[in-house]
This record gives sequence, C-alpha cells and structure tokens, in this order.
Amino acid sequence: MAKCTAVIDIGSNSIRLAVFQKTSRFAFHILHEAKSSVRLSENAYKNNGFLQPEAMERTALALGEFLSIARSFGARKILCVATSALRDAPNASIFLSRIRRNHDLSIKVISGEREAYLGGMACANLLPQIPEAVTVDVGGGSSEFTLLRDGKVEQLFSLNIGTVRIKELFFDTDNIAGAIEYIDEALKQLPRFDTTTLIGIGGTFRAITRALMKKEEYPLKKLHAYTTDETLFLRFTDQIQDSTPKKLRSLFIKPDRFDTIKPGSLILERIVRYTKSKTLICSGVGVREGVFLSDLLRNSGDRFPANYNPSVRYLLDTYGLHSTHAQQCAHLSKRLFELLHVSLGISPEHHRELSIAAKLLSIGVDVRYYAYQRHSHYLAMNTLDYALNHSQIALISHLLLFKKGHTSSSLVPKEGYGTLLPDNSTLDALSALLWLSHILLASRIDASEVSLRIEEGKLLVSGKHLYLAREQLKNIILPKNLIVVFD
Repeated sequence: MAKCTAVIDIGSNSIRLAVFQKTSRFAFHILHEAKSSVRLSENAYKNNGFLQPEAMERTALALGEFLSIARSFGARKILCVATSALRDAPNASIFLSRIRRNHDLSIKVISGEREAYLGGMACANLLPQIPEAVTVDVGGGSSEFTLLRDGKVEQLFSLNIGTVRIKELFFDTDNIAGAIEYIDEALKQLPRFDTTTLIGIGGTFRAITRALMKKEEYPLKKLHAYTTDETLFLRFTDQIQDSTPKKLRSLFIKPDRFDTIKPGSLILERIVRYTKSKTLICSGVGVREGVFLSDLLRNSGDRFPANYNPSVRYLLDTYGLHSTHAQQCAHLSKRLFELLHVSLGISPEHHRELSIAAKLLSIGVDVRYYAYQRHSHYLAMNTLDYALNHSQIALISHLLLFKKGHTSSSLVPKEGYGTLLPDNSTLDALSALLWLSHILLASRIDASEVSLRIEEGKLLVSGKHLYLAREQLKNIILPKNLIVVFD
C-alpha cells in the first residue's frame, strides 16, 4: 500500500478529501482534510434526479483543487468514490466522463450497501468495542444503516432519505407532515433491531453533536466517541426544528448548515424513535476512513489485529524513538497491577489504561526533555482518537502528568476533563503504580531484573541496580496502604 493515500468522497451535499499517512504496517494519521459544500444534487430531485450544470461545474472545480492538494502531499494513491447523487442521476455518465477526461481520475460509484459497509466497517475498527450497535449515515440523498455485532458487519441497508432530498421534496414547500410520512414509510424497510445503541456517521449527525457539546460545555473537544442519551438528543433536535436562523446560530449550528439541518435533524429524530435507541454515539469516521481501511486491511479481513490500537502505534512510531524504557515500564506496571489492584481497590478494567499510559510514558521526551510529562500528556490527549472512549483517553492522558511530591488527583484541572476521571483514590493508586514502575527502572534495566513479592502486606522489591530507585522513591506519594521495601 502507498505510504500516503488520498481518499475523496463525493456526496450529494458535500465532497470531502482526506490524506492519510502510514507510519508503520497498520498505523496511520491524517495529514490533511478538505471539504466543499458543492451541493452536487441541488435541484436534482425536482428534476427527476438529473444533475444540474451549475452543480456539476462546482463539483468539477472542487475536485480539481482536491487533486492538487493530494499531489502536494505526494499521495501515490488517490481513491475516489461517489454515493447517492451519482448513483441516482440518469446523466451521471456525462459528469464521470468529464472528470476522467479533464483530470485523469476514475470515480467509483458505489452502491448503497457498499456505502453502508464502508461506514460500518470504519466504526467497527475505530470506535471503542461495542457488543452490538446500528450505525446510521444520513447523507444528502440517502441514509445507510449497518448492524454491527462483536466488531463484525452483520446487515446492510440503504434508504432514499437524505437531507437534500427531503429538503427539496418537502421542506421547500413547507410540507413537514409529508416529510414525516415519507421518512416513516421508508423506515418500515428496516427490521426492528435488538440493540438500543445507535452510532451516528456523517455531517448532519456531527453538526448536531458538535453543537450539543458546546451547548452542554462538554470538557473534551473530541467528536469521535462522544456519547449521549436519546432524551438529550431528541430535546435538542426539537429545538432545532423550532428555530429561526438567528436561533440556530445561538444553538451553535454553523450557517452553512442552516438550509439542511432541519430536514437532517428530522430524519435523525424519526430514526431514533423508530429504532428505540437509548444510547447515541458520534463517529468521527465514515466512508472515507472505510475506503482507506479497506485498502490498508485488505489482507486481514478488514479488521485490525486483536488488541491493536492505531493511535497508540502512531504515537510510538512518531514520538517513541526512545520508548524501550516505556515498554519495560509497561511490563513492570502489569506485574505491579496484578499484585496490588485488589488491595488498592482498583477495578480490573483499568489495567488497559495503565498499560497504554506506560507505553506512552516517554513520548514527550522527543518534543523536549524538560517537563516531558506535560508534553506526553498533551500529545496523548490530542492524538488518542481511535478505539478508546473519552473517559479512557482522559485517564491515560492524565496519568502521564507528574509533579514531584504531588498526588495525581491534585494535578486535575479545576475546570475541564476531571468529570471523566475515576475517583481520586483510584486515580492516585494508578498513578502510583505507573510512576513506581518508572522509578524502579531508573537505571534503565530490563523489567525482568526486578523481583516483586508481597509479604505481610508490604511490597518487597529486590534485584541489582536499584540504588537510584531507592533514592528516587521519595519523589512519589504512595497510597497509605502501599508500603515498598527494598529487600
């Protein structure tokens, strides 16, 4: 696979570009994103689906500049897919031929089922693992649904309900009742899913989520994996439906969404009610990531290896040039956790966060050694995006902060992500285990050289090359029921 790959997604409402850079076999990050609200399907639904000249001209101009951007990054592979607008248009071949002739670009028009698969597969790989959920991607012309079970795509559906389609057929004539009837009739094609978890993909869901997060003053600026409940979500979509443009602005809806946010929010409201969803999760990934992953993971069944996290691997690839010590800390912290988590009252579920924090312990060093813990914290907080929920990201990132003679709970910001962290005793205990592993390996020895055992409620540590560890132990505050003795 090319090290740098560009993916272009041509939708009914917008076209989007994402440039992906690989850092190792399965690890990657996004170098650049671009979006243009070309409204390719504008006035098409009023004209029997025929694409209009002005809309095709806008789209062609944007595509040309997207290609220029991709080439500026040295993209050696450019993958371009188109969805509902070109899928439905009787004159799609005219536009496709023009782009092939003028830009030497072949656009792959994908089916609704393939579109659903790509979005669902991206969620299965890049969201925290969920036993069962339904993804919904509300686009300009259609909405795609995928049933996910245990990380696998189970069922695919595509319905002709999209923001631009509903706007032109119903909202432009103020026929809201007709829109509801049309949407509800289309939804009858879906089965009654057993799951009550809905994952939202696409611009409409993200626009609503972004606005809701601002309204609720949510502490993290991360759309991906943001979770809310149906009551809060439906209350907000009701507000959107009843709002004037001035009121939409006060609800943090961006002006470029004013004409499609009401039909989009209505579609989502009817979907949430029909599926009886209780938990709603926002996905920051969708068709573009699905196209990229289908290429990246083509020889592994479209799935990452078990327990693989591309965000963690990217950080280690990029900032972990001196991560050998951190890897040894991960080994030692695991042993400490197994010995002490019961006596320290730490839930077993926190083992994963501790392990990831240990692996990322040294990433800040490659930014600057002095205050490297703060750099590590910043990098983790802003780069850990995939396969982790927001509480996990906050905990991992916070554990990387360290100040001599302070507990971890005393370093929690007064305003911010503190509400996402576990209780103070758990936080302090996890931090103590992490930084104890760092101190016991102060002489940069292998974790296997340190022996640990519990006797009479004390942690006995033995081994060679522990002089520096003895000296530095005073720098951390241990839980009251954790006594460390060098044997």
